Amino acid sequence: MSPRRSYDQYCSAARALDAVGDRWTLLIVRELLAGPRRYTDLHADLPGVSTDVLASRLKDMEREGLTTRRRLPPPGAAYVYELTGRGRALLPVLQALGAWGQAALGERRPTDAVRAHWFALPLLRALDAAGVGAGAGEAGLVEVRLEEGLFHLYVGAGDGPLHGDGPAPGGPDATLVLDTVTCTAIARGESTVADAVREGRVAVSGDGALAKALREA
Repeated sequence: MSPRRSYDQYCSAARALDAVGDRWTLLIVRELLAGPRRYTDLHADLPGVSTDVLASRLKDMEREGLTTRRRLPPPGAAYVYELTGRGRALLPVLQALGAWGQAALGERRPTDAVRAHWFALPLLRALDAAGVGAGAGEAGLVEVRLEEGLFHLYVGAGDGPLHGDGPAPGGPDATLVLDTVTCTAIARGESTVADAVREGRVAVSGDGALAKALREA
């Protein structure tokens, strides 16, 4: 295996970019924050990446100690990729990049792909800003229903996944129903979760503490 290119600079930012500065690497991290993923699932949720580039990036990430690859027990018997602790430590980096990039998001272009769960990290940022989530000591499962699809958030998650596709396993502690326009406004920083709830643009259901906190945010 050939060595990876390096900036050869004694600088922590340069060292970090040696590991994650290649195209697609941080987006693979974004996908793996949902927990272990098969190669085919990663490829499906990274439209535009070639199979060769994805395979190369995954090998590089494993070499850098960002991911591991393991085989699921039967009946699954498939290989999955998952983040190591070092890889998961990139979460605040992704959140900071997402916040920085809000102003560049603009209107969705005809060529822009979208997946419902790509709103997961912006919503988790917005929930923290609203005083709901890990920063407030809240924990639980939030199911989010959009036109593009259904996904769930692990609010206040520890070492496990941060989000996942489909309904919340075992039932949610709170459910958010909103349209894509509202969700996009929140992702762009043009609206807060609290304002959207107060204005009736986000419907909150659920009887637990997390649902109550969302209604009162």
